[in-house]
Amino acid sequence: MSFDQIRFGDGRPGDHDEIAAFVQGAGTYTGDIDLPDQLHACFVRATLAHALINGIDAAAALAVPGVRAVITGAQMQAAGLGVIPPMAVFNGRDGKPMRAAGIPPLAYGTVRYVGEALALVVADSLAVAQDAADLVQADLTPLDVAGGIDAALAPGAPAIWPDAPDNIALDWEDYGQDGSAAASDAAFANAFHVESVVLDDPPMAACPMEPRAAIAQWQPDAQPGQAAGQYTLIASTQGVMIVRKLLAEGALKVAVDKLRVITPDVGGGFGAKVQAYAEYAAILFAAKQVRRPVKWTATRLESFLTDTPGRHSKLTADMAFDRDGRILGIRADVLVGIGAYTTAYAAIFATNNTKNCMSSVYRIASIRLRSRMVFSNQAPLGPYRGAGRPEAIYLIERLLDGASAKFGLDRAQMRRRNLIPAAAMPYSAPNGQVYDSGEFEAVMDQALALADWNGFAARRATSERAGRLRGIGMCCFLEVAGGILEEPVKLQFSPEGTVSLHTGAQAIGQGHLRTFPQLIARQLGVDVAKIRLVAGDSAQTPGLVATVASRSVMMAGSALTLACDEAIRRGKLIAAELLEAAVADIEFADGGFHVAGTDMAIPILEMTARLQNAPALPEGVPTELSNLARFTSPAMTFPNGCHISEVEIDPATGLTRVVRYAAVDDVGVVLNEDVVEGQVTGGVVQGLGQVFGERLVHDASGQLLNASFMDYPMPHAGLLPALSIGHHVAPCRTNPLGVKGAGESGVTGALPSTVSAILDALSARGVRQLDMPFTPERVWRALQKAA
Repeated sequence: MSFDQIRFGDGRPGDHDEIAAFVQGAGTYTGDIDLPDQLHACFVRATLAHALINGIDAAAALAVPGVRAVITGAQMQAAGLGVIPPMAVFNGRDGKPMRAAGIPPLAYGTVRYVGEALALVVADSLAVAQDAADLVQADLTPLDVAGGIDAALAPGAPAIWPDAPDNIALDWEDYGQDGSAAASDAAFANAFHVESVVLDDPPMAACPMEPRAAIAQWQPDAQPGQAAGQYTLIASTQGVMIVRKLLAEGALKVAVDKLRVITPDVGGGFGAKVQAYAEYAAILFAAKQVRRPVKWTATRLESFLTDTPGRHSKLTADMAFDRDGRILGIRADVLVGIGAYTTAYAAIFATNNTKNCMSSVYRIASIRLRSRMVFSNQAPLGPYRGAGRPEAIYLIERLLDGASAKFGLDRAQMRRRNLIPAAAMPYSAPNGQVYDSGEFEAVMDQALALADWNGFAARRATSERAGRLRGIGMCCFLEVAGGILEEPVKLQFSPEGTVSLHTGAQAIGQGHLRTFPQLIARQLGVDVAKIRLVAGDSAQTPGLVATVASRSVMMAGSALTLACDEAIRRGKLIAAELLEAAVADIEFADGGFHVAGTDMAIPILEMTARLQNAPALPEGVPTELSNLARFTSPAMTFPNGCHISEVEIDPATGLTRVVRYAAVDDVGVVLNEDVVEGQVTGGVVQGLGQVFGERLVHDASGQLLNASFMDYPMPHAGLLPALSIGHHVAPCRTNPLGVKGAGESGVTGALPSTVSAILDALSARGVRQLDMPFTPERVWRALQKAA
């Protein structure tokens, strides 16, 4: 398959049912693509978590017939390549700069985690490359290992980086918009009760269906439309423009226009595919060396070892209450294990993402968050669905559950006492966010009714008669969506009567082909079959931001609304000239420009063709409908909801099942109910996966012990009964569509509510505290210990 045959992750006109295409196996993934004369790559990876590289002997591998090259980090260093830098770099407490450890394409000098790439073998076939890779000999001197957060912070721990001897990449603290240490201290000094919690949030794998894969090409000669020395990368990413920038400017040391990045269909991202990975830079360099395309597809083992894991934090927090159970303040201390290097957005999800959710849906006068990013000899940490937000909600909801028991209040009553009322909107939260809309109590009431909260006692009694434990848990939550609050799109009208939306908001499973074309069709009054979505190609899409932070419809959807408005404005001016009428007499309706009171009209999709044969237009009249529109949001958006989970536990085995689940979400205006419910359901299942077993386990030497689906429990449909889903719409007031975002709410609600339900069930046997994951063995052992 050649470049001009690749779908680039977009739909041709009329091709708007991506779900049917994927179910039928009609997607085009990176692994489906082969370029003429391509070679194949296999990486030689470190088997030690920390070691000095004394040398790499590739002689035996180079002697294998069909091997075209063996590339090492030393060669790349000599060629002047750089590292892949983080996108976000913050200063910490007292202005201390963050240690931004960029990622080398191949390790040079020191190995810092198991699986780090040491060398790259390029051969005529994958089998030859794999065989030759086994012959590459790496001379390594083992070093002491700091294999996780605790080990990295222990006295005498080895330093991952010499200029960060304490293994702290960033020590960051925030007291909110108008807060201070004194205000926080006062809230706790005056408290009637202080509730405390210490929680473990273990690292986990993203587990996308499509492993990372990439094809690199280098074109030494000039081609039509491009200069000589052009790189092209086809890869499964969440943002071609971000990946292009980091690889071009950071690793390859070339201008961004020298690298084109193309992303076809993506079989799952969840945050892990936003990173510009070392392998991409390495095969781009290799393609230039061998002057032929080079293809690499990760094995599942490589995915476990090298895809950016998510979560991995230790959470400590206190919440202060007055005599009536009203919250006075919250303070939290978060340790985030970021691994050996600093990924693109580590500084954001480890700090601001958590802080921005610390007020949630409650009146909390004082907020204090300290967050420390900790280096360790593990794979670099990346964002995972929610990326710091579920951590904040998990803390808050566990604190409220604990305080409910202390005050003798029903958990719903405790939350109701502290909810921000709808009449307070817009509400200035102490963390600096301004909630434009929200009806949090109404959302909770709808969820309580949907879950039959009041009927739980009877269901618990039925379970007890059958010898099982039953528990119910709830989570009220607020998400902060949007990320970077600027997004351009280009609306392109063709003489053939079609319109294309060029957007940097890439589809990675959120239903863009079912949503964006419908928005355009509705606004322009045209057949949706005439609309094409173009994304996933850095040569054709504007903007820089990746598909993250539940921002696609909020930002790109709002931008396309502005682009449609601009096309209509331009069209009225053009139609007035072509139809020889006053601009005031031109009306736009039913997909066309009409002269009021006459039958004279020009359909909007025919105007571009009409303009090709029209005489020159007067100065000041637009010459085309196509335009680039940019939406700048005045604020984040705040999806929120209430999820209620109900579980049943067999005490003889520790096996826990979710038997009922109710989810009510306010995502603002619901543009496509099927897509929203799909997003909520997928998020809930991912949240349950973390609750019931997902956890990457390393030993003291830094070896990953469960690097396969034989040992790592990927979540599946059987975790969840039929969801009871409700929608509550409080339209967003800061964008023209009234949307808030739906992509991450499911996991944010599922994790705390289900943990709450499990602990509620276990409390009948005296178990008050247990950390994730709630595997049958861990639950059974907790019950045995309590007995």
